[in-house]
Amino acid sequence: MENRTMETAPLEIFTAAQVEPKEIKWLWYPYIPFGKLTMIIGDSGDGKSTFALNLAAILTRGDTLPFTEASDGPMNVVYINSEDAADDTIVPRFIKANGARNRLVFISEKKQRLSFSDNRIREAIIQTRASVCILDPLVSYLGDDVSMNLSNEVRPRLEYLIETARDTGCAIIVVGHTNKAEGQSAKNRANGSGDFIAAARSSLLIGRPPEADNPDHRVMAHSKSNLSPLGDSILFSVSGGGIEFIDTVDLTADQIVKAVGVAKPRETKQSVASRELLAMLSGGPVHQKEIMKRMSELGISKRTCELAKATLPIECIRDGALSMWKLSDGQGNHATTQGDTPFAESPF
Repeated sequence: MENRTMETAPLEIFTAAQVEPKEIKWLWYPYIPFGKLTMIIGDSGDGKSTFALNLAAILTRGDTLPFTEASDGPMNVVYINSEDAADDTIVPRFIKANGARNRLVFISEKKQRLSFSDNRIREAIIQTRASVCILDPLVSYLGDDVSMNLSNEVRPRLEYLIETARDTGCAIIVVGHTNKAEGQSAKNRANGSGDFIAAARSSLLIGRPPEADNPDHRVMAHSKSNLSPLGDSILFSVSGGGIEFIDTVDLTADQIVKAVGVAKPRETKQSVASRELLAMLSGGPVHQKEIMKRMSELGISKRTCELAKATLPIECIRDGALSMWKLSDGQGNHATTQGDTPFAESPF
């Protein structure tokens, strides 16, 4: 029998001593690393695309990301989206989010649609010196000749994106949909092959908090990280194409997708704040300073306390130079006494 061997590239070996160790750089620690692939998944209509576009707005204007203390300054962002038109949807929403328009970059697809393996993505990142590239949604850019359920077809396309991220240092973010596999872990809920989550170094889930009091509330939960511990879940609201970050919450990605065998979610911090306010004020007016002290002991921020107060029949009154909170006799929200500034005496 003829002995045949497969033709391969010439052997090249190197030792660990020849490798210069590098520290992971972060766009948003611990959620989105530079030079790596990050996935954002969620159900249709739950705000993942709105989240991604508002994230781009924050980055282009150079603001600090939620619950961080420093900014790397304004960044260029390559934004690739097949579902919304740039002129009547994306740009108007981006303007509303106060993004810097000259830093949001589009790639024309008039002559040819883009795919993950299209070299124009790499060229656009290099030419514009973009720090971030967002592709939304995944299914539109995988390629017409690829079945999203077959790992052997999916992986080569993802490898091109991974190489592009590594070679350019760009944080590449791919937005995808969740599947219908209810009861499964959040890491198994990405639509299509499991290689999408496996290839990403970080994966974020956007979903509605269980038993949410506010229909606009969403949670960004960290479902996978190969480079860091999982980050805190973040509560935010979605309204009119914009988002507002509220607070961190004690919810996991598995709890949001209601995975089988996962413990029941704890109360949100806003629910705890509401319950505590009602208990404290049930016996009569309480000084605002005392309320803030109690909230601090519970690990509840003034922003969360303010949101809870806004949903309850609470009004502010004066006791000399001090503010007091009390339950009002009527129902609904009540404006503060003229001249009273909420949290003026907050110890936070």
